[in-house]
This record gives sequence, structure tokens and C-alpha cells, in this order.
Amino acid sequence: MIPQDMVVYGQNECLIRVIAADAAKRAAEIGPDHVYNFTIGNPSVPAPPAVRQTILDLVANTDPVLLHGYTPAPGDFEVRKTVAGWLNRTYGMGYPPEAIYMSTGAGSCLAICLRALLLPGEEVITLTPYFSEYKVYTQAAGGVLIEVPSDPDTLQIDHAAMEAAVNEKTKVILLNSPNNPSGVVLRRESLERLFQFLRQKEAEYGHSIYVVSDEPYRALVYDGVEVPYLPKLYRDTLVCNSFSKSLSLPGERIGFIAVANAMPDFAEVNAAVNGAGRALGYICAPSLFQQVAARCLGMTADVSVYARNRDLLYYGLQEMGFTCIRPDGAFYLFVKTPEPDAVAFCERAKEYEIFVVPGDDFGTPGYVRVAYCVDTAQIERAMPAFRALAKSYGL
Repeated sequence: MIPQDMVVYGQNECLIRVIAADAAKRAAEIGPDHVYNFTIGNPSVPAPPAVRQTILDLVANTDPVLLHGYTPAPGDFEVRKTVAGWLNRTYGMGYPPEAIYMSTGAGSCLAICLRALLLPGEEVITLTPYFSEYKVYTQAAGGVLIEVPSDPDTLQIDHAAMEAAVNEKTKVILLNSPNNPSGVVLRRESLERLFQFLRQKEAEYGHSIYVVSDEPYRALVYDGVEVPYLPKLYRDTLVCNSFSKSLSLPGERIGFIAVANAMPDFAEVNAAVNGAGRALGYICAPSLFQQVAARCLGMTADVSVYARNRDLLYYGLQEMGFTCIRPDGAFYLFVKTPEPDAVAFCERAKEYEIFVVPGDDFGTPGYVRVAYCVDTAQIERAMPAFRALAKSYGL
């Protein structure tokens, strides 16, 4: 007998990738310039030039056995030391190298953290909308994902809803800011209120409530908006970061976990992270790109391209009658659909060669995610199709 939950995960792929595949198939049929694919968060902005030069330097000047061989399971020690030092200088932290676990992108980091923290039946609270794979990571770790709706007008924390959801089974609050799929950045004052409440509940329940901060979009923000560093505000925090978006390296699969050493049970939690990485097989992250990441810390792809795309699409859709919250980060718009059924809206959009993802998969029906990490020219070509789609709804 095969575990049926694994069968279900395998038979029901991530909807984002399913629709992206549909868009690619359609592009092969009629040509890519006639298909408007806004499905997947694949960065269109090239990596910073220093990334390519770093790769060339490493390949030319590093012993191949060291460059392509196994590292220790949690990552090369010097890389971990470099990452810790950069975090300490940037955010005023005190991470030792041992608090850093190198892994293959934010997805594996999240899976490791949840496996490290959860006992069977314990609960993970996340805000809607949320990245759809959170449910898979939580359930595979034996936990239960609790969806708490955000404030519908701002997509900030609805504190009444959050406080009502926390109970003795709550083990993790999983936060994502800037958010996928909305681009919303959680405000400092709202986070401070939440963390004060969590500290009270930790004392009441007699056990830790951990925050897992999912941060692949931290560097992609606009107009100087602050993205608070959560371990500075709440000691029981594990950060999951990735270079997939900031350095435009999604296919290279490199990221890291940082376990705040201020938490009282740091040694045990850190050991559990290492143990979960071992148990899940997320060990010895790609050697070459550990070195690349360490040398390119703090660099970011050209965010101004995404800002231009955001404004072009956001103001254009608003003028057509669509409604959405202006994102402060990431590269997504979360658009309210003119009909309650977002899946039906996506099917109608395909009639105009527009491919977007329904919000149902993000825990929020009645919305679609539009990924604007595409060539600006595609957005310009798509605007007449969006206008025709809007007119079909009488907007």
C-alpha cells in the first residue's frame, strides 16, 4: 500500500505550474508573442553582472574537487560564516555560523523548518492569501494548516481573526512579506502588536510559538518601503531566505535558514533543523552556488524593471475597472475578479490568450494572481486583451 497523501500530491500538481504549462503549450501553437503568460514567478530581469563574473572566477580559479564536491550537510562552514556575518552587519543580529543552514531554495527551507518544529496534529497559522505549497509542507510534516483571513481592504493582519485562531495547539505562525500572491508588505506596527500577543500566549500555554518568516522577496520592494526583520522583533523566529528572486537564480536552487540564537531553546531547535534537513534529504546544497551566494550577498537584480511593470499593469487594469491593492513588493498583482468564480474568470481570460492563476489555490476565492515578472513588452501587448476581457464583463 502506497501512502495516499503522497499519491494525491503527485496526482494534483501545483496549479500555478499546471496553468503555466498550458500557456507554454498555447505559445507553441500560435507563437509566444500572441500569448500573455502571467502565471509563474520566474524572474525576467537578468542576474546582476557580478553573478556571472563570480561564476567564471570560481570555475577558473577553484579546485574542481572543492567546487563541485560535497560540502558538510548544512553547508560549507565558511559560506555559513559569511552569511551569518552579513546578516549580523545588515540587521544587527548575533548569528553564529552554526545558526545558518544552506539549502535548495525557500521551499526546502520551509519544509525543513516545519518538519523540525511540528509534532503530529499541531497547528500552523498563516494569513490568506498564501503560497499554495504551505499546505503541502505543513501536512507532510504532520501538522494542520489554519487559514486566517487578512483584512479584506488592506491584506494586512486582521488582529481579531488572528487572536481568535491562536490556541494551545498553535506551534507556528508562518508569515510571508512581501507576500506571494499579493505583493503586500506587513507593517511594523502590526507585526509588533502580533508579537506582543504571541509572547503573552507563550507564557499562558507554557510552550514556544515559533514564527517562520518566508522571505524570498525581501529585496524586491519599491518606494523605500520597510520590510521589518522579524527576528529583531520576536526572538522565536526562523528565517527562510532564497536567492531565487533577488539574484534571479530560481533554477540554481540556493537559499538558507537562519535560526535566531536568542530563542531560549536555540540549541534544540537548531539541532532539529539539521536533523530535519538530514531526514528529508536536503543536505549538501549545490557547492558552486553556495560560493556564488556568499560572494553576492546584498546584491539585487534591477528592481526598477519590476516597478515599471507594476505601475504599467496596476494603473492600466485600474483604469479598465479591475480592482486590486497596489503592491509594495514582490512581482505580483492580486486582482479581484468581476465574477465570484475565479476559475471561470481564468477560463474566460484564456479566450483572450491571457493566462493567470485563480486565487482559490492561495486560499482566497474571487481573486487571480497576475505575475508581472515578464518582459515589459508583453504587458504592453497584453493591454488590449485585458481591455477586451474587461468589456466582456461590462466594466
